[in-house]
Amino acid sequence: MYTLIIAEKPTAAKKIAEALADKRPRQFGEKNATWFEFKVGKKKYVSVPAVGHLFSLKQESKGWDYPRFDVTWIPSFEARRTAAFSKIYFENIQKLAKNANDFIVATDYDTEGAVIGYNIVRFICKRKNAKRMKFSTMTKEDLTKAFKSASKSLDKNLIESGLARHYLDWYWGINLTRALTLSIKNASKRFKILSAGRVQGPVLHMLAKHEKKIKAFKSKPFWQLILKIKIGKKIHDAEYIDEKIWDKGKADKILKNAKRKYATVQKIEKKVYKQKPPKPYNTTSLLADIYRYFGYSPQQALNIAESLYQAGLISYPRTSSEQLPASIGYKKILSNLSKQVSYKKTAQLLLEKDKLEPTSGRRKDPAHPAVFPTGEVPKRIGAKQKKVYDLIVHRFFAVFGEPAKRESVKILLDINGEKFILRGKRTIEPGWTSLYGKYSKKEEIILPEINEKDKLPIKNVEQLEKKTQPPQRYSQGSVLKEMQERGLGTKATRAQILQTLYNRGYIIGKSIEVTDIGLSVSNILERYVPEIISEKLTRYFENETEKIELGKIRRIDVLEEAKKTITKILAKFKKKEKKIGKELTKSVIETQERRSILGKCPKCGGILKVHKSWRTKKRFVGCSNYPKCDYGQPLPREGLIEPTGKVCPECGSPIIQVRRVGKRPFRTCVNIDCPTKKDWRDDNLLKAVRKKSRASTKKAKENGTFTKNNKNKKNKI
Repeated sequence: MYTLIIAEKPTAAKKIAEALADKRPRQFGEKNATWFEFKVGKKKYVSVPAVGHLFSLKQESKGWDYPRFDVTWIPSFEARRTAAFSKIYFENIQKLAKNANDFIVATDYDTEGAVIGYNIVRFICKRKNAKRMKFSTMTKEDLTKAFKSASKSLDKNLIESGLARHYLDWYWGINLTRALTLSIKNASKRFKILSAGRVQGPVLHMLAKHEKKIKAFKSKPFWQLILKIKIGKKIHDAEYIDEKIWDKGKADKILKNAKRKYATVQKIEKKVYKQKPPKPYNTTSLLADIYRYFGYSPQQALNIAESLYQAGLISYPRTSSEQLPASIGYKKILSNLSKQVSYKKTAQLLLEKDKLEPTSGRRKDPAHPAVFPTGEVPKRIGAKQKKVYDLIVHRFFAVFGEPAKRESVKILLDINGEKFILRGKRTIEPGWTSLYGKYSKKEEIILPEINEKDKLPIKNVEQLEKKTQPPQRYSQGSVLKEMQERGLGTKATRAQILQTLYNRGYIIGKSIEVTDIGLSVSNILERYVPEIISEKLTRYFENETEKIELGKIRRIDVLEEAKKTITKILAKFKKKEKKIGKELTKSVIETQERRSILGKCPKCGGILKVHKSWRTKKRFVGCSNYPKCDYGQPLPREGLIEPTGKVCPECGSPIIQVRRVGKRPFRTCVNIDCPTKKDWRDDNLLKAVRKKSRASTKKAKENGTFTKNNKNKKNKI
């Protein structure tokens, strides 16, 4: 008999075994689905991994209607085909649980980890309770400490809160998605899945409102005057006292008056101020900075951070906290970091301080501190992991730094009664910025010593004509911060919610642009059932789940209230279903029609459009002048295809962008014969592909599925 330790992932199971074992653990199983046997003293233990959630919620009875609330937990590999890989992990735990006389849950210490562990314990291990290990890093020291101080029971409130979130997300997501999808089907006999969710709807609406502001914006012309002043050997720019001049006549008059040889220094204002060190990283600020510095999407960034955590290099990356408690051992971490060549100098500098006291933000997390490096030496990590790790290390250094001291200089210049301002900025004491390295970007405009009444030679005066710009689009980093400020989603879900909006085609681009279908869904919901996109309602149930975690209210009461709320919303939706369906159908068709046009045919100048063979399910591009023009090319089988409006300089065919779930988008021209593809093209395969493509085009023409006016057999949009 032995104690079975349940880890959340394969790497965690291995780390735990290696940290606790008296001798090297014995490994069993195949590929990643392995488990580890070891002893601690005379007692035998087995560490076995799950692979995330091994159970999923699924509707109990049959039927694809709404509203439905009859759900139960079933193995994930039975719930959906994409989770088939989890079956072997399920069976491993099932087999090992039979001979175990004690159980320890060692999944991540948060609501998701609590649900993963609890479902395994009750459904596979057939137990009502188990011991619980709690840790924030995968270091030997922390894992050993968590093992020795494991609680005797699972965290009931954390589990209840996690279960509530899963049920709420299922209630909202499944029912709203069905309502939208069935509205199209019932209104037009077509089938197109459109999704909405408890948080997804409000976030889409938030982005759509911003998009409408951008589209409605009307630019206004204005003029700026820039004075080129020569001070010593350098030319400095001084701006007219009014940043924007709205009247061209006034701008011309100022320009005429300012054409003199000298400007007189009328007034000098100097201000010394301090810049506080940055706060420690929580999940949202970390993902935002990873996007800012490296351009990795929030979901990609979270995956990278997770891999660093599993490797024992950083603390748990899913946290709300902006605080680093002394219990993590500042000096020990810095001492370990000083053993790495890249960080030796900075770490030793901090170790010389009399007192180590990091800056703190106001946000807290009862389970985990802010994200920090453990000090472990990285081994075999990729280029992306190295970048993110380096950023986290430098942030850790910076929070222990002193405030930076900066000086701003404002010099008022007079030219024949016209006022210009010359500005300077310089660092007096770098403070924390010297610890932050390349991530600390400071604007330095250093001016020589200037006194009042000095006369400065004018090199030139420039008049610039500009236009007011629309509101700036959200970046993938700034939208996460906005979601956090509005209380939409959680530290663990915001990145996935954003990714879902991309996957659904509701938003595109790094500078987030809401698509036509995204705008339509938002507008229609706002007009007919605004409760679906209500931020207030989303925050309310988010707060309710937090109360469950604190033990203030019961899960069953929150779920009953949610059922009543959703039933009321969907009853309202049902009354307007036909109108909603017609509007959504029109929007979807128009959107797909626009997306299907890729550009001009390089052979005859016709229109190239995306088509799909309903027999083979393969996509191809064909010319609108068929059969006179037989131009056709195969297209990538997976991903969202978007026209770029550009043509290939080599072959003149349109360039498309392909977006695939979980992967970076790529661009390519549609011409598979293009010289740019010569190095990787298989000419024999190409002939076969082209033959099939032409056959598909001909078949589509014969079946009437080639143009937008003809319907295919399945009436799919």
